[in-house]
Amino acid sequence: MTEAILLVGGKGTRLRPLTVNTPKPMVPAAGVPFLTHQLARARAAGVEHIVLATSYLAEVFEPHFGDGSSLGLSLEYVTEEEPLGTGGAIRNVASRLHSAPDDPVLIFNGDILTGLDIQALVATHSDSGADVSLHLTRVEDPRAFGLVPTDPTGRVTAFLEKPQTPEEIVTDQINAGAYVFRRSVIDTIPTGRPVSVERETFPELLSSGAHLQGMVDSTYWLDLGTPQAFVRGSADLVLGRAPSPAVPGRCGDRLVLPSARVAPDAKLTGGTVVGADAVVGEGARVAGSTLLAGAVVEPGAVITDSLIGAGARIGARTVVSGAVIGDGAQVGPDNELREGVRVWCDAILPAGAVRFSSDQ
Repeated sequence: MTEAILLVGGKGTRLRPLTVNTPKPMVPAAGVPFLTHQLARARAAGVEHIVLATSYLAEVFEPHFGDGSSLGLSLEYVTEEEPLGTGGAIRNVASRLHSAPDDPVLIFNGDILTGLDIQALVATHSDSGADVSLHLTRVEDPRAFGLVPTDPTGRVTAFLEKPQTPEEIVTDQINAGAYVFRRSVIDTIPTGRPVSVERETFPELLSSGAHLQGMVDSTYWLDLGTPQAFVRGSADLVLGRAPSPAVPGRCGDRLVLPSARVAPDAKLTGGTVVGADAVVGEGARVAGSTLLAGAVVEPGAVITDSLIGAGARIGARTVVSGAVIGDGAQVGPDNELREGVRVWCDAILPAGAVRFSSDQ
C-alpha cells in the first residue's frame, strides 16, 4: 500500500465562522492543521504518495505542506473547478495515481478523526478479494448517518441512508468515511458531474454484484463537522484519547505552543490548546478549549469547551461556554456567551452587551 486520496474540498459550512478564512482541514486541532494528523497517520501506516482533492480555498494547502517531504510523503494537489461530490472528487484525481488496476488505493474523508487501524483495513481488503472495502464503526444513535449492514462474513448487503423510524434501524454500523478501492473501480465513476460515493457509487456497485467488504473498527471515531465536535476532537488529541503522531508535545491536560504566554495563576485543563502568540491573563480559566494563534483571554475570563479564533480577544471576566468566537472578533468585558453562540469574524461586542444567548 503506497497511495491514498484525501478528500479535502468541502466548504465546512457547519463550522462557520471557523471556515470563513480557513478550509476545514486546515483549522488547527491540537496545535497543527487537522490535515496534518491525517497525513501523519497515513504515513505511519506505510502510505507514501497522497493526492489531495481540493476545492474550497484550495490555494492554502500547497504553501503549507509543499511536496510533503517534511512529513516523509509525496503530495500532489488537484483542484475542482466545480463541486463534484465525494465520488466525483475521487474520479477527478485518478490520473495522478500510479497504482496498477488491481492495486489498493486508500481514500479518506478530510473531516474524520479516527484511531482506525489502516493496515488492518488494507489487509481485510486484500484477504477478502473485495472491489471496495469500507471502514465501519458502531454508534448508539445512527439516525444521522448512513447504515451499512453486513452478513456474517463482513460482506456489505445494503446501504441505508439516514433511517428515522425504529423499523429502519437494522444495524448500528455506519459508514465511517475511510475506504480501500481496487484501482480499476475508480475508473468506473462517471466524469464531469457531481457523484456521491455514498448515495450513488456504492449502491450501484452493490446492485451490479461487486464485492464490497466492511471492516468494523470501533476505536476512536469522531466526525468533526460541527464546532462542538471540532473542539472536542482537538481536546481528545491533546489528552491522548485520539491517537496522532503529529501532536506537537506531550499528551496531557494542556498544550501551550512555545510562543504563547500564560499567566502563572491561569488554569488550563481538559486538553486546552493555547496557540502561537496567544495570551492568557491572570486568573483566567480555560477548560477543554482551543485558542488559535494570537488570541487573547484577559484576566478573570472563563472559557469552557469553546474555540477562540485567531486574533480574537475575550474581555476580562467574560464567560464563554460551548461557543465559537470568529477570527479577529472582540468580546468586551463582563459578557456571558453560552451554548451554541457563534460570534462572527471581526465582530465587536461592547462590555456587558450579552449576558446570555442560546443557539443562533
